[in-house]
Amino acid sequence: MNVTGTIDRPLTHDPQKLAPMTSSTSEPSGSATPDVSITGANASRQNRTREMQLIPEALARAHMHDRLREADAERQAVRLVAARRMQRRAERVSLRARRALAMAVMHSRN
Repeated sequence: MNVTGTIDRPLTHDPQKLAPMTSSTSEPSGSATPDVSITGANASRQNRTREMQLIPEALARAHMHDRLREADAERQAVRLVAARRMQRRAERVSLRARRALAMAVMHSRN
């Protein structure tokens, strides 16, 4: 007894043992979608795995970018602190010079 399966109840679930699908002769050839090939799926899967392999590299690159930005900000902060320190020193020296000049003017009058 040769029993054939239906779409709802196939004889087997193994895709290699299933009969290949053929187009009907009553259908016009250009109306149906072309046979779907799995190369697109394989290429997509391959791209996904390649992307997955590149994720650690992308994370490392982002991490390095953040560290570089932090280092630049730190250097800028250090330069700003040094500039303020030099400005205060220059102001003190300027005040000292003005005092010395005022003292010299006061002593020369006497």
